[in-house]
Amino acid sequence: MRLFKTRSMAADACAKGQIQMGGTTLKASRTLNTGDVFTVRRHGIVFTYKVLQLSENRLGAKLVPEYMQDLTTPDQLELFEMARFAQQMGRERGTGRPTKKERREIDAFFSDVFDE
Repeated sequence: MRLFKTRSMAADACAKGQIQMGGTTLKASRTLNTGDVFTVRRHGIVFTYKVLQLSENRLGAKLVPEYMQDLTTPDQLELFEMARFAQQMGRERGTGRPTKKERREIDAFFSDVFDE
């Protein structure tokens, strides 16, 4: 229910053991019922969800809270926010190593911060 972009990505996550319920890895064919609580492990962060209602059709993003409740713990949400912030602050993927000038700028920035 909008946790993955496609059904095949969700099935792959099941096959990799990233989706669990009660400590047991779920298969893609597993039928969920109302009240079931399951976890999704993505990038080292464990998200927890509870099924409130079932739907036969794909839902709009605004309707998801009526069908699923997010029970993720605050410490996991904090890890998620830190990872997202670190990703924004890093170099663009595929740009390679820093140039000599960039390396000097990085060193100057960190020496100013840690020397104080």
